Amino acid sequence: MYALPVIPGGRVHQATEITSLIGEIPYRMAFAGGWIDQPFVSKFNPTPPGSMVVVCLEPTFRYMDRCGMATSTREVAGKLWSGKLPNRDPKELMRELYEAENHCKPQPSGSQDMAGLIYPGVNRLDYDYSYEGGYFPAHIESNNDPDVAHWLEEVIHMLPVAQRPEGYNPLGQKNLDPMWVQRLGETGKQCFEAIVAKDSRALGASMNECMKCWERVLPQTVRHPALTVDLGGILAYYQSRYAGAMYSGCGGGYLYVVSDEPVPGGIRVKVRYSKKHG
Repeated sequence: MYALPVIPGGRVHQATEITSLIGEIPYRMAFAGGWIDQPFVSKFNPTPPGSMVVVCLEPTFRYMDRCGMATSTREVAGKLWSGKLPNRDPKELMRELYEAENHCKPQPSGSQDMAGLIYPGVNRLDYDYSYEGGYFPAHIESNNDPDVAHWLEEVIHMLPVAQRPEGYNPLGQKNLDPMWVQRLGETGKQCFEAIVAKDSRALGASMNECMKCWERVLPQTVRHPALTVDLGGILAYYQSRYAGAMYSGCGGGYLYVVSDEPVPGGIRVKVRYSKKHG
């Protein structure tokens, strides 16, 4: 996506910062409540708004593609803004990026991808189908408390499990039962409250509940003929041993494990938050 700097003689210059290779656009984690940002889901929520949580990440290394880290949206952002977020209103940037990625697409990606890359800190996105057809959050509740950000960095452990296969479609089976859609939207609220309260047990519980909702509402997010890894078995293993766990996206990707203690093989993240807090 970004060319390596070349010095005379054709040799590649040693980069001093990883962002000189991968760009300065943040990544994002999507936590409990995911899929409620899609209008085909939120329209069945009997008690809107339903919520989901996104967390902005500093680009400290290159996350894998097809793993639920919004890398395709990030690539569009890099081309649109020359590898760096403009210093403009985040709501304006979110809509600009949404239009750039989804122009003429029959199945647009959810706006949580754009919001997660652009809004710093921990963000609760509230979706209501009656607000702009459910395509954009009706409200965004942001937390940029550095203590909360650093706590989250300590309790979230990322395990690389499997990229989703090329051509895989998680939407082959939809069970849009209003009760389960409502429960899905509630997990985002529970997740945000747990993070702000720095409560790892409640955070893990919200993730476990979200995965239960995924399996009921969109069962092929975890179980699909194209998937060669036992995602359900791996998920159950970590949920039974730690406070909670959920996948970064449909078809696997990374597994987020919530634990106050180290998790073997776990990758640590660095939360990007606004320094204007306080």
